[in-house]
Amino acid sequence: MNHSNCSVTSSGYQYHLFPLVYGVALVLGLPGNLVALFVFLFKVTPRTSSGVYIMNLALSDVAILLTLPFRIHYHLQGNHWAFGDMACRVTGTLWYANVYISICFMTCICVDRYVAVVHPHRYLKLKNPRHAVAVSALLWMTLSVAILIFILMGPLESKDKDNASGSSSCFENFAQGEWGRRIAHYSTFSLVFCSLLPSVIILVCYPLAMRRISRISGKTAHRAQKIILTVLAITLLCFLPYHVVHLLHLLRRLGAIHHCGFTDAIYHARRVTMAMVSLNTCLDPLLYYVTSKHFNWSPLRRLRLWGRMRRAVGVYTLSHGSGNG
Repeated sequence: MNHSNCSVTSSGYQYHLFPLVYGVALVLGLPGNLVALFVFLFKVTPRTSSGVYIMNLALSDVAILLTLPFRIHYHLQGNHWAFGDMACRVTGTLWYANVYISICFMTCICVDRYVAVVHPHRYLKLKNPRHAVAVSALLWMTLSVAILIFILMGPLESKDKDNASGSSSCFENFAQGEWGRRIAHYSTFSLVFCSLLPSVIILVCYPLAMRRISRISGKTAHRAQKIILTVLAITLLCFLPYHVVHLLHLLRRLGAIHHCGFTDAIYHARRVTMAMVSLNTCLDPLLYYVTSKHFNWSPLRRLRLWGRMRRAVGVYTLSHGSGNG
């Protein structure tokens, strides 16, 4: 059976799911990533290679978060885009591109910490932040060229272009011709080089590296263990489900999957994973914390210390008063 003849079961939940999850990401993720940018730009000295990657990861997260108000409005309006085709192309491309570049920078952080612990002598030659700046610049340049080419290829064609209801999709429900023109090429490139390759490094190489790192004592090895576990957790919770479902979605649109039951399941799984992948912006501040000894959340620590002092003073006053009585 052709997937184009398959009907999707009710998906009205997405009009509540996306605004809720995106709202949580904005409230929790934006302050955390802005604080991280400030700390690593102005407070952390000397600059390190891992610090450079963290700044770029935080910048990527901020770029994703700044597109979410548009997506929230879109879903609250019943998946109707009201800001024009150019705004759709720019915000949509930024969202997808930064999802992929985020996992690339997370992989860079892992590689940096792995080399620092397992090959310390080699790391002495590579720890210069200029190497990290060069790698980051290369990633951003590749991303910028891809975004620019995609945007300049013209308006996006969707199946509901001439819909009588007047609704206008944004970055979904593409016409089949749009898939052949650019979507399939971009999706395949992104899945191979920005999803499969980083995931192989994180999910296969690093659990093996953990065994060797666990035999090394010291704060650097302990911090490397926490970094790897944090990256694994973020990858498994946010990125991997999204990438797997996106692969199935690509195969479906290319005609490799025809069963209507699978088509329906893939559609709903894609809705959920697209919402959940944005939550990596809330979890990344945890990675900033375990990566750098400089990122010590001092305001929170001062608040906690102040609370302890108040409790201590309260206990002293109570015992002193009891003695006088």
